[in-house]
Amino acid sequence: VLDFGLAKALEGEAAPGDPETSPTLTLTATRAGVILGTAAYMSPEQARGKPADKRADIWAFGVVLYEMLAGKRLFDGENVSDTLASVLKEPIDWSPLPATTPPAIRRLLRRCLERDRKNRLQDIGDARLEIDEALEGKAEPAAAPRRTVLPWVVAAVLALAAAVAVTAWWRASRPLEQPLMRFELDLGPTAALASIWGATAILSPDGTRLVYVVNSPDGNSQLATRLLDRTEATLLSGTEGAANPFFSPDGQWVAFHADGKLKKVSVAGGAAVVVCGASIFIGGSWGEDGNIIAALELMGLSRIPSAGGNPQPVTEPDERNAESHRWPQILPGGEAILFTAGSAGAIQETASIVAQSLKTGRRKVLWRGGYYGRYLPSGHLVYVHQGTLFAVRFDADNWELMGVPAPVVEGVASAPGLGSAQYDFSRTGTLIYASGKAAGETRSLMWLEGSGKLALLPAKAGNYFSPRLSPDGKRLTVIRFEAGDEGLWVYEWQRDIMNRLTVTPEREASPVWSPDGRHIAFRSGREMHWIRADGSGKLKHLTDSNNIQNPHSFSPDGKTLAFMEFTQETRWDIWTLPLAGDNADDPRPGKPELFLRTRFTEYAPTFSPDGRWLAYTSNESGSFEVYVRPFPDGGARWQVSSGGGGSLVWSRTRPELFYLRPDNRIMAVTYSVKGDAFIPETRRVWSEKRLAPVVAWWNFDLAPDGNRVVALMPPPGEEQDKPQTRLTFLLNFFDELRRRVPAGGK
Repeated sequence: VLDFGLAKALEGEAAPGDPETSPTLTLTATRAGVILGTAAYMSPEQARGKPADKRADIWAFGVVLYEMLAGKRLFDGENVSDTLASVLKEPIDWSPLPATTPPAIRRLLRRCLERDRKNRLQDIGDARLEIDEALEGKAEPAAAPRRTVLPWVVAAVLALAAAVAVTAWWRASRPLEQPLMRFELDLGPTAALASIWGATAILSPDGTRLVYVVNSPDGNSQLATRLLDRTEATLLSGTEGAANPFFSPDGQWVAFHADGKLKKVSVAGGAAVVVCGASIFIGGSWGEDGNIIAALELMGLSRIPSAGGNPQPVTEPDERNAESHRWPQILPGGEAILFTAGSAGAIQETASIVAQSLKTGRRKVLWRGGYYGRYLPSGHLVYVHQGTLFAVRFDADNWELMGVPAPVVEGVASAPGLGSAQYDFSRTGTLIYASGKAAGETRSLMWLEGSGKLALLPAKAGNYFSPRLSPDGKRLTVIRFEAGDEGLWVYEWQRDIMNRLTVTPEREASPVWSPDGRHIAFRSGREMHWIRADGSGKLKHLTDSNNIQNPHSFSPDGKTLAFMEFTQETRWDIWTLPLAGDNADDPRPGKPELFLRTRFTEYAPTFSPDGRWLAYTSNESGSFEVYVRPFPDGGARWQVSSGGGGSLVWSRTRPELFYLRPDNRIMAVTYSVKGDAFIPETRRVWSEKRLAPVVAWWNFDLAPDGNRVVALMPPPGEEQDKPQTRLTFLLNFFDELRRRVPAGGK
């Protein structure tokens, strides 16, 4: 009798003794969750570690009734494992039942002991009706009644039925709060958790399946899936290079980013399907209506049909402050989303958790000072700040926080630069996370040769972006995003002197050296500016625009600046700006001229050393690839890369074009020119070394001699760190939140 209701009400309390031999209460943590109760009386769904309901008690009632009539155990084994196996598979032997057992009781037993709970007796009240019929003689008479036994059995059955009914009423009328249980799961040596790049392990909505990133022998990433009631994992073919996976609402599909595309694959296997192009991907969420909301670029969020199609803008960032939207979550009902809003390229510790209506566009900042916000079915909003998961009660209908956020889990692996964190949850109340510290916020400046040889520059590691070498190779511009050191800096690497070039309230980006090495163009806020490289003189505005404009390359004569401009209608387009005047300190910008605008995204226009060609990146093929067009007419175009490419640089010493693959390896392509034709030739991996991942920012530049690059690399020692392979499971986490973070935060 004491076992009734334990599957829900007393989960987490085990009796002392050896769980392999104890005939009393047994608690066993499994890969799928928790098995709780006395093994011989568990329902098949409990034995599999699946969620239990009142039908589990009806099964246990049937087992007890059978044993009282038969005088022997129904399921009996030498240990718990054997007993559970018998519960799951062994045919029920009805022969021990007395011949005097009324047919109504036999029917009742068969209905209580259906292994498929959909066919099982649904309510214990129906059992009483069957028993009453047997007592009143309405059922068919037995051949030889044994009046000395049956009345006592029936009386005991009635008592049990009453107990089950009372337990069912108690469970239905009282909210259950189950104890928090924690265990760790080692996913094996190939698992690659706690990446700087985003989510690496996700849990299916029903909590039965895990999908996570593994590393193949060649160093490439791939997705693996594993049912939690099994020990083996299966690689999902077609997911090579995968990052940031997320489940469909029914848990049958996984979307992910790879090869400059958003893709999806069935958890049962099969070919991966392209949803849309995505050179940058900073999170996605799959809605019940079949649409995906995703961050496909550094600015706003987009809506894409999960069956595939063209992305449509959903959010409009504050471009004046270079705002970026990322890590969306579709709220229950599908009418609103949560996302992280912070400054592009900046540390996201000061970002905001925002809610926005998908119908009206109404937006509300819920909390400032955190990232990777998620709404949980427990009625809480959680987010990460400084490696700690915080929680607060949240009214999802009215977008109201009810109380003050409280810390609930410490040591969650996270990447504040990207605003990502390594945790996920199921609708059934389980939270998973990878332990660790904030990662990837420091990068070292290093010389890298094609052979893989590295040489560390003297500058200390920092939160650097966009290294660009001066024409003579003696100086280096970098953007720094560190508290107190934010801005554009010029580094004289031979003397190990770092000079701050700008002290402005706006975010700087995209530094570009003039051909004479005396000036630097860059973006601050939305507009492009011009400043002397030694910091003297006045800052000059090159453009005034309502759109973000990023300078990217000067023509060899310094009279034309190629830049990219962002609009909501066509995203990034390529323009050129003529510069006139004899005084280089005071150039006279002319009227910007459109070079390339299509319905696709084009960015990073880069002049060839002779000024005859303009290389750029476009997603016209579905993934972002490198192309070349003649300048200035821009007529024909040639595709240079394959399998994704960006961050392109021309060699000034030989006919080579360098670019970065999605796996952060540098590629080199030789080319020739015949008449008006540009002819890409041999394409090869220039170095097997992987550069530090940097979203939407340059992470290398080629030295003037063309033999080495200056690159942002993981600090020495980080490459050799043992990868994180262990995942922590918190069972009944929603109940824990209700206890620790009630409404009002008290």
